[in-house]
Amino acid sequence: MLDPLHLRTFVAITEVKSFSEAGRQLGLSQSSVSEHVKRLEQFAGHKLFLRDTHSNSLTEHGQAMLEFARSILETNERAKRHFSLAKKRRRFLFGACEDLAIGWLREIIRDFTQSHPDVDLDFTIALSRTLMELFDEGRLDMILCKRWPDGDRGQLVFRDRIVWTAATNKPVFRHDEAQLVLYPPPSITRFMALTALEREGVPWRIACTSGDLNGLATATGIGLGMMAHSSTLIPQGLQACDPDPRLPELGPIEFVLLQKKTGDRKIIAEMSEAIYTRTDQGLKAPHRREQI
Repeated sequence: MLDPLHLRTFVAITEVKSFSEAGRQLGLSQSSVSEHVKRLEQFAGHKLFLRDTHSNSLTEHGQAMLEFARSILETNERAKRHFSLAKKRRRFLFGACEDLAIGWLREIIRDFTQSHPDVDLDFTIALSRTLMELFDEGRLDMILCKRWPDGDRGQLVFRDRIVWTAATNKPVFRHDEAQLVLYPPPSITRFMALTALEREGVPWRIACTSGDLNGLATATGIGLGMMAHSSTLIPQGLQACDPDPRLPELGPIEFVLLQKKTGDRKIIAEMSEAIYTRTDQGLKAPHRREQI
């Protein structure tokens, strides 16, 4: 094994062109410097220096050893810096439903990571029900998700309406059946859409199912059907459908924060405040911050 101490001595000699000066700078005796070089030559099986009374020049094998030495020492320094910083780093486990994650929440995430370079953000995007399960299992520090208007969990961030959206403002019906583009269970918006249609006795057909919002928006955008979605978070290229006697109202929805009572309270509080500030300034939606 190449000893970093021996390599550091070797590099110092090549820089100052002197065994004795290298020893002085490193606080080593002349015999220690010579011993370090001897050990490296034993490892290489070749002479590393051509020495005379006036100079110490590198042999061909000495030049090769210099390249290895610099590389090994640089790698050692990078490793020390990495693990030194790792001791100071913090981890924040944050989850959000996808319609927020690809909307204005992106700006909050970007600003948060830029202002907290010592925090490793673990960002989970999932359906609200899945996020709540992960939160309950202790696998997330904070989540921003949907809940029913009469729900009893979380801190209310803002209220919204769920509306029918399509490629145009015209509802999508075929053979008097509402054509639907929906998340798979246990999606809240899926449940709201199907419950409302069943309640009003409207025939329906699920034309497309996708587990991610990009897939739903693409299917809706090419006219496969209608998607039930938050009115303030409608994906680009889609529109809210005009009122139609065949389409029932879908009702309100609430977006809430759930936060761990343990963990890094400072990080959780700062992220929470950033979310509330954004909704205050951008959505102009009523909210209250007390724990419900």
